[in-house]
Amino acid sequence: MPYRDLREFLARLERNNCLKRISAPVSQDLEITEIADRVMKGAPAQNVALLFENVRGHASRMPVVIGLFGTEERMAWALGVERLDDLNVKLSEFISMDMPRGLIEKAQRGWQMLEGLRHTEPRLVARGACQQVVMDPPNLNALPILKCWPHDGGRYITLPSVFSRDPQTGKRNVGMYRLQVFDGQTLGMHWQRHKGGAEHQRVAQEIGAEKIPVAVSLGGDPAIIWAGSAPLPNDIDELMLTGWLRGQSVELVKCVSQPLEVPADAEIIIEGYVDPREQRLEGPFGDHTGYYSNADYYPVMHVTAITHRHDAIYPATIVGKPPMEDAWMGKATERLFLPLIKMFQSEVVDLNLPIEGAFHNLAIVSIKKRYPGQPRKVMYGLWGMGLLMLTKTIIVVDADVDVHNLSQVAFEVLANYDPLRDVQVVSGPSDDLDHAALEKNFGGKMGIDATRKTERDPGPHQRWPEEIEMAAEVKALVSARWKEYGF
Repeated sequence: MPYRDLREFLARLERNNCLKRISAPVSQDLEITEIADRVMKGAPAQNVALLFENVRGHASRMPVVIGLFGTEERMAWALGVERLDDLNVKLSEFISMDMPRGLIEKAQRGWQMLEGLRHTEPRLVARGACQQVVMDPPNLNALPILKCWPHDGGRYITLPSVFSRDPQTGKRNVGMYRLQVFDGQTLGMHWQRHKGGAEHQRVAQEIGAEKIPVAVSLGGDPAIIWAGSAPLPNDIDELMLTGWLRGQSVELVKCVSQPLEVPADAEIIIEGYVDPREQRLEGPFGDHTGYYSNADYYPVMHVTAITHRHDAIYPATIVGKPPMEDAWMGKATERLFLPLIKMFQSEVVDLNLPIEGAFHNLAIVSIKKRYPGQPRKVMYGLWGMGLLMLTKTIIVVDADVDVHNLSQVAFEVLANYDPLRDVQVVSGPSDDLDHAALEKNFGGKMGIDATRKTERDPGPHQRWPEEIEMAAEVKALVSARWKEYGF
């Protein structure tokens, strides 16, 4: 069953000893970050979600929860599965292209598709818990918004779902963009140029629209929170993906001051608008790369209303040197979207976006290699798929290599590649946060073909040697006598 709201998920975490309540007074400036960072990077048994019940520095006395998705297990639970690999299986079964045989099998397949799609469309309801209190006047300083790192440009909302609509088509976009508090009524909207919100801004500028209505949702079903980070194509509604994951439609309620709909069971809603031509210096911000991202000019959100539950809980996350909570949010994306990559590149076996690569720096992909140049074809294909275009390094290995075993991958790369033959260097778009790029949003990329070479592969190479492997009969003998050896 899906979680109706954030507190149902917190109840599950508490039942499983994965939530720690902290009643000691703490500051919203830096102190919560230091506590959460130590917990995230500490012993596995210590890595739990944290509910701070006594946060100093704001007027509303709202508690703060952080670390909701801080382990693979908690991230999987948030999306309604037990393991993140279950997402891969779930979507693979749903999009299976095998043609059913016979009338009964076709009917069953059609019913499965209908059942899977039945709850994808969001549903409008008359009222929602997120509007139990309408703050008058709206004041961002009344919320326990965190200052995360010492040199941050200010306090930041870090775990939002930002709702906007295309000014021409009216199609909804939900994105996860950090928001810097400038004052009680304005926020810096950090939607990067490759994201859906930035596209809405470009369209608004082209057609001369004066305002882009936006709403920031905090809390609700954790699947809704995560969906804002999913790299979906612009024309696909993130709430449809959420409904499919939940097996139940997302309930929406109309905003009180803007022509938008937001999750009815969210904790807090911040409504407002963005002037597509107004920009202000935002940042710096301690980012998931482990470095501060540079200050730059981004749009300004003007707040027109803040609503919340009577007993609202403020959800937050922190980013910084990995591993952090966002690593598991990225892993959920990796597992869920692998079947879609396989649809377009059937030779792909598995994919790993290592935590150490901070999302866009490294992708390791295993393939079933059948013809010359195939590893390069896969590299270019991945660079052409959505936000994978930002990937700085792609390593291609053979199908039998476990891409999640970095030691094995390192061995295969170092054993199988020659820099003159197997390294492909190109240029293209880069992540906004890549401080090593040649220039903002543009830089180099490298592909490494670490597959084993055969006589069919182009380019000069020596006769490929035979791999070391013990004789099967000797392995069987030793296995049978293992206890005799004293082990």
